Amino acid sequence: MKVKPLQDWVVIRPQEADEKSVGGIIIPDVAKEKPERGEVLAVGEGKNVEEKDAKGKVKEKKFVKTTLKEGDQILYEKYAARKIELDNEELVLVREEDVLGLIS
Repeated sequence: MKVKPLQDWVVIRPQEADEKSVGGIIIPDVAKEKPERGEVLAVGEGKNVEEKDAKGKVKEKKFVKTTLKEGDQILYEKYAARKIELDNEELVLVREEDVLGLIS
């Protein structure tokens, strides 16, 4: 089954946390931090943005395309991710604005 995210949502396969620390200490499962990096599997088209004036009336509407693409390695906000399970695999959904950067 494939999933196509809407608006500026991004589907990510999180990478596993390291098993050892830099000093060689083995980290138990309960002490591992959630992964904050992963691979982009699918990206939405973008989202509509409304610019409002001081009175709250819509002044301008525009469509902002997403800049991420499938296969990108990214860093994302730890607490912005929403977990989903698809084909017995745990994936996460985040908005593009919660992506911190690309890993090259």
